[in-house]
Amino acid sequence: MERTFKIIYTSDTHGHIFPVNYAAGCGESSGLLNLAAQIDKNGNTLVLDGGDSLQGTPLVQYYLAHADEFPHHPVAEAFNAMGCDYFTLGNHDFNFGYDALRAYLCAMDGVCLCANVQDLGGALPLLPETVHTLKNGLRIGITGIVTDYVNVWEQPQNLKKLRITEAFDAARAACARLRPICDICVCIYHGGFEEDLHTGAVLSGSGENLACRIARELDFDLLLTGHQHMPVESVRIGGTFAVQPPANAGRYLQVEAAVRDGGAEFSARLLPVGGIHREQPYRRLLPLEQAAQRWLDEPVGHLEQAIPPEEKLRAALHGSAVAALFNQVQLSHTGADISCTSLGNEPAGLAASVTMRAITAAYLFSNTLVVLEITEEILRALLERCASYFTLENGTPRVSDAFLAPKVEHYNYDFFAGISYQFDLRQPVGRRLTRLSRLDGTPLGPGPLRICTSNYRATGTGGYDALRTCPVLWRGSVEMPELVAEYVRANSPVSLPCNGRMEAIW
Repeated sequence: MERTFKIIYTSDTHGHIFPVNYAAGCGESSGLLNLAAQIDKNGNTLVLDGGDSLQGTPLVQYYLAHADEFPHHPVAEAFNAMGCDYFTLGNHDFNFGYDALRAYLCAMDGVCLCANVQDLGGALPLLPETVHTLKNGLRIGITGIVTDYVNVWEQPQNLKKLRITEAFDAARAACARLRPICDICVCIYHGGFEEDLHTGAVLSGSGENLACRIARELDFDLLLTGHQHMPVESVRIGGTFAVQPPANAGRYLQVEAAVRDGGAEFSARLLPVGGIHREQPYRRLLPLEQAAQRWLDEPVGHLEQAIPPEEKLRAALHGSAVAALFNQVQLSHTGADISCTSLGNEPAGLAASVTMRAITAAYLFSNTLVVLEITEEILRALLERCASYFTLENGTPRVSDAFLAPKVEHYNYDFFAGISYQFDLRQPVGRRLTRLSRLDGTPLGPGPLRICTSNYRATGTGGYDALRTCPVLWRGSVEMPELVAEYVRANSPVSLPCNGRMEAIW
């Protein structure tokens, strides 16, 4: 006898609820409310999500700052409208602290499954795994796992009441518990593939992504991945069928399964989210949407001159006015000697009249600031990492494939202020830094340096491992978009700073 079932799967929706692109660089986005209108659910359908839902749009940013003014949690409302049955947590869902996470989980109708999150505060409604019996009698065992790199990235105060344990061990233990009591074993894993899915080449041995190892070594029938934001309609690794949807609720995965005595056969399709939404919860959330839009359009201040959108390679080679402004904000706020910042994946600029919408479009992240103590040796290692962004093709610079696949990572190229430096792109990676001094041309000197960077970069993420063990001199709590707004308000009209000097030769 054959029994079938269907799974609707999303991941990394990043607060894309309404059918609106709030910021340049968000990519395709039709919104969770539109997806909710497409789902035709029955007793043999499960709606699942892979996490990273609370961070990514100004709508959610505004809601979290004004939650007491609005009776409905927008992310939970959207997932509830979809009929979400089970979901796991993503690394960004921890960004706003324990109370914000609790409010989100308590507003969800679906059940949070996260086998490697231990709730020391005792107030989070989450389970390590569950068995869901479909109308046709199939027992679907489901667990959730979040990358344990949360421990590397997250601010310590946000994890005081939580313990994130090793991802693979938790997945193995959950699989062992589920396998004897279910027909189909599913892992929702907020992590990605550590190997190139075409060549098998190892992409990273850090442990941030373990999907290939989980698929090969553990007895899951279906592995629903996320985190990498790359569309993987279907891949079979070992005995496991695996998928991954892209980010921002533009497309979703429909996985179909036929279960017979000989096992299960899976197929999957990436489908676009349509342009229609139901009246509810659209109407319930509309006051929040309208308030967020008004906030985004409030004037903040002025620049002396507009900054046109900056093409990525050109900005990396010749400097970015947007990055220079962000670095000036960081230097002014912290008094550090050196600052480094990165930009999003899409070209960003700023009009002369600056609004919060423009700031959140140019600075896409909910980062805070950290000041670290570094040496010249460490600074040289950071700059060599930046220089690896480039490769030469017929004598002409282009972006290295390492920053383009398996996903685009322009945000892992950093712009520096407070120093002057030169890259010789004709030299091999690791030996490209040919000049380094203070901005005035004097040597850095023998003593330690203070560098301001984001809390994300301070963990060493993105290839900047040398930062991971540097002493922390100061840690801020205000997110960078608000610091940019404060700086523009206080200094309007803002002149574009010249606070760093970089030259590339080839």
